[in-house]
Amino acid sequence: MFKGSNVALITPFKNDKLDENAYIKLINFQIENGTNGLVPAGTTGESPTLNHEEHQKVIELCIQESKGKNIVIAGTGSNSTKEAISLTTHAEKVGADAALIVTPYYNKPNQEGLYQHYKAINDKCGIPIIIYNIPGRSVIDMSVDTMAKLFELKNIVGVKDATGDLNRVDQQKKKMGNDFIQLTGNDDNALEFNKRGGVGSISVTANIAPKLCANFQKSSITKSKEGILEAEKLDKVLQPIHNSMFIESNPSPVKYAAKLLGLCNDDVRLPLVKVTDLTKATIKKVLVSANLL
Repeated sequence: MFKGSNVALITPFKNDKLDENAYIKLINFQIENGTNGLVPAGTTGESPTLNHEEHQKVIELCIQESKGKNIVIAGTGSNSTKEAISLTTHAEKVGADAALIVTPYYNKPNQEGLYQHYKAINDKCGIPIIIYNIPGRSVIDMSVDTMAKLFELKNIVGVKDATGDLNRVDQQKKKMGNDFIQLTGNDDNALEFNKRGGVGSISVTANIAPKLCANFQKSSITKSKEGILEAEKLDKVLQPIHNSMFIESNPSPVKYAAKLLGLCNDDVRLPLVKVTDLTKATIKKVLVSANLL
């Protein structure tokens, strides 16, 4: 169920408020172009600067607009366990298929603290939970052993792995088996990630290249020779796009790309700012080269 190309949806703003019309446009753009899953209110959706009402609204709109055509994995993480429980139970109530929960940033809990954080959320909800392990932004790294212990709980089903360490795929597969869902959070390593046992991605690039990302994922997870050859071909097209999306802090670059495609404007919330002119030129060149613009 949770495989293929899943998009870490950006949250469009207008005059510093949620731009609902642009958001609905973005969702339908994804549905029409073959995206498997929608991930609203994740960190690419600027969840740290969404207030509670906005966070819930973004999830609700996504579920309503997708109308069951796509799975919805709601971003419900927080560095406050109580807040993460509140966001997750709300997402479950309004019909999300799963929750994506980032490791608690700033607090810097040890492995036992991480286990207890996710266990507390697990015990209060009834939908699948995907762990989001991203040491580069949250400072902490969940160990494979802690993840394996969490996988024993009823709702923990997999991980969005943004460690950038491909050896983790092998280690996690060996420890938890094939039933543990492994999705990459790094667009640039998706090909090798899937070759090692991953089943898809939660992608930033899919915001602006959904069809390319969907076709790439479909080819790469078939495991057939023809599929891998097609995936390798598409990966060569996608790599420059992936790289351009991270020249500056995500999601500023992808929001500028979305603006070029007429999907939404490029407003971000402080402390993030819009990308520089040099970055704009690079992004535009890459989109033209990939025939997206």
